[in-house]
Amino acid sequence: MELRDTDRALVQAATAVAKLRCRGQRHTGASAARTADGRVFSGVNIQHDSGDTCAELVVIGTAATQGVTELETIVTVTDRGRAIVAPCDRCGQVLGAYFPSLRVIVGEVDDLRVVPIEGLRG
Repeated sequence: MELRDTDRALVQAATAVAKLRCRGQRHTGASAARTADGRVFSGVNIQHDSGDTCAELVVIGTAATQGVTELETIVTVTDRGRAIVAPCDRCGQVLGAYFPSLRVIVGEVDDLRVVPIEGLRG
């Protein structure tokens, strides 16, 4: 899949959230997702002794509160925006079930690519 200018902007949005909000052990990663009409939703992961919640799931909930039922593209960054990571297995399953045509931005920061969510699931 081709990397679009809007995909690069989505990476920048997630990176900005990571730099601003991921400064300690409670929040270490940020996700940003875009709808087909261009709305962007972001979220950070939540780490706690009782269990963790990945940033991708926070984004799904945030989008749902605004009535969004379809996301087009998602990206997750860690290390205050210095690394792009693929969704974990659990999040990949949830994302694929909710949004089977979802595009996922992965790769090295200087060599990004877009893959379908189905391409990440085993």
